[in-house]
Amino acid sequence: MSYESDMLKKLVMPTKIEVEHALLKTLFKHNGVIKEFSSGQEIVDEIANEFSLNDDQRVAFLETIYRKENRIKKSILWHRLLFRAADSLAKEKLVSRPTSTFALTSRREWMLTEDGYNKALDLLNIPTAQKLLLPTKSYEVEKIIKKLNENLRPQNYDPFDKSKKTLITTKEYSIRARGFRQAVIKAYDYKCAFCGLKLQSPNSLLWEVEAAHIVPHCFKGKDDIWNGIAFCHLHHWAFDVGWFTLQDDFKITISEKANLMSANYGKFFDRDLLRPLAGNKIFLPEKEESSPHPNSLLWHRKNRFYH
Repeated sequence: MSYESDMLKKLVMPTKIEVEHALLKTLFKHNGVIKEFSSGQEIVDEIANEFSLNDDQRVAFLETIYRKENRIKKSILWHRLLFRAADSLAKEKLVSRPTSTFALTSRREWMLTEDGYNKALDLLNIPTAQKLLLPTKSYEVEKIIKKLNENLRPQNYDPFDKSKKTLITTKEYSIRARGFRQAVIKAYDYKCAFCGLKLQSPNSLLWEVEAAHIVPHCFKGKDDIWNGIAFCHLHHWAFDVGWFTLQDDFKITISEKANLMSANYGKFFDRDLLRPLAGNKIFLPEKEESSPHPNSLLWHRKNRFYH
């Protein structure tokens, strides 16, 4: 038995597979990313707390003797166990290493891959069908988001993707759809562009706001930032069915059919949820380049809006 194995056994440390599973669940809890262990002591302690490690287990260290250099290197056993578990997950392509994540996001973090995300959901007994709604990052989805954010805003924009496949694999669709959703709702600071509602679920896993296609998916509308806008559930539906539209200056136009509605329609208690906002400008992304393109809005005014 090696010196390290002997210490692990003597201190009754968690097994590598147990630490791997804890890491995957912790990554999910932190939206798919955690800092390098050298700069993320809070994460190191958080996972230690999951195992109820005592002080001796947390601070025990290994001594490595470098005879040629006449020095002794000390490394904390718990940190070493964490890194070995993370390294094993990276070799299995369940997480990306901090060096790879840095090349993508400029942050040195461990990040879930799609396979790692699926494994974390399985460990937590969460249906994979929820992936589209969860804000959890994955390496593959972050690549989509980076591409969407770095594309230059075109002058003559075509909101239709004529090459979009009618049938695509479930995995391909999931990655693309989640990339579109996360890029759009983040651009709008997770709030409805129409009414400003910003709300999370009590467990902080889900945002109420949705990423709406201006030219719908069924019409081969593109999955990019200029064909997207963030709306709450109510105003997403109202936009899709044509109760309101947006002008090129992003001011709201309400359908005249709203004046024909019964007096008790379209209200939350005594508050009218549509008509008072006519003429108001929607909430826009901080980056002007991420605002809806006029060509997408023109299509909506001509094809979805009821005058």
